[in-house]
Amino acid sequence: MPDLFADDTPPAPPQGAAGPVPLAERLRPRSLSDVVGQEHLTGPEGPIGRMVAAGALSSIILWGPPGTGKTTIARLLAEAVGMRFAPLSAVFSGVADLKKAFADAERMAAAGQRTLLFVDEIHRFNRAQQDGFLPYVERGTVVLVGATTENPSFALNAALLSRAQVLVLHRLDEAALATLVERAETETDRALPVTDDARAALIASADGDGRFLLNQVETLFAAAIPQPLDAGELAQFLHRRMPVYDKDRDGHYNLISALHKAMRGSDPQASLYWLARMLVAGEEPLYVLRRITRFASEDIGLADPQALVQCLAAKDAFQFLGSPEGELAIVQACLYCATAPKSNAAYAAQKAAWKAARDTGSLAPPANILNAPTKLMKDLGYGAGYAYDHDAPDGFSGDNYWPDGMTPIDFYRPVDRGFEKRIAERIAWWDERRRERG
Repeated sequence: MPDLFADDTPPAPPQGAAGPVPLAERLRPRSLSDVVGQEHLTGPEGPIGRMVAAGALSSIILWGPPGTGKTTIARLLAEAVGMRFAPLSAVFSGVADLKKAFADAERMAAAGQRTLLFVDEIHRFNRAQQDGFLPYVERGTVVLVGATTENPSFALNAALLSRAQVLVLHRLDEAALATLVERAETETDRALPVTDDARAALIASADGDGRFLLNQVETLFAAAIPQPLDAGELAQFLHRRMPVYDKDRDGHYNLISALHKAMRGSDPQASLYWLARMLVAGEEPLYVLRRITRFASEDIGLADPQALVQCLAAKDAFQFLGSPEGELAIVQACLYCATAPKSNAAYAAQKAAWKAARDTGSLAPPANILNAPTKLMKDLGYGAGYAYDHDAPDGFSGDNYWPDGMTPIDFYRPVDRGFEKRIAERIAWWDERRRERG
């Protein structure tokens, strides 16, 4: 490989009909075996590998982050089984484009040529447009390969999903991204003008997006860099890929779920990481705090009653200080909840009590615990025999507070952790007094 720094003028990239061919396009794999990072799909034991070996494709939905090879895999699939490749983008296509694509496919089918219809960003088609694919898929006019960055369970209708296999593409790991850099160096016959540390930082900055990484590499190759850049110089020279995070879509729910699970698992370090991921990506801080507050009741409850107090105090502090200063109060609430003793006893009690209320909806309270503000109500026995607990020994009467004919139910069962351990002891003492007093 020639010395990059022998000449400050980089060689001109190959030219296409419309100008220079981007490096990412020049490095598109020529076969499925060249695709990196998706061996679980394209390998001999993967679903795509098996389809190609059998020479028969079924309709599939490729679901994965940007820059992971969805379009490339679709194109190579068509080539591997000798099908015509017909690409469409849901961003730029409408009903007329779909009708034309189906008509072309029918015409080619009559001539003995099957069509693989690739629809990029398929989730952008509305439900009615998605229904339009069904008859052509069912008749075998096209083999549909859709690509989406959104969760198909939410983005695609059930009828279409029932006719297609969903295949999940992984974000490219460090090894796959490193392979792309090496291929770029081979293609250009040049060494990347960075130190080893900067090379690692460059790969990390791509956040699993191969196309973004190759664009960054191309920018480095296009510049006249006299000496290899270190990590700090590289950070100044290039911008970092923004995290993939749609506040109203799948990434939003995945990250808030990760935060909730990490707090439930009493891992303050991971909890803080997921909190940071959301806030750095631009999530509304009060939304995150609302979810942490819900966690304080659902997963901590009376095991540590201060958790809810901490969350509400964090809300007041954030609203008083604003962002970014107030975000520290959210961090404090997150760490408090992550390190607090855990109990879902209140959450479980709520669900059980709500169910019992629905099942026994019209049962009246026992007459002895009803107020009797009128003579008629007194004559009907309202309040008769009521035991005033403050007058009872130990401040506890052990009276019955359940509807007549309903067996008492233990909705709330405190755990043997935190403050709930003391609550459990009290309940056990009260239950024993009830048994003693009949």
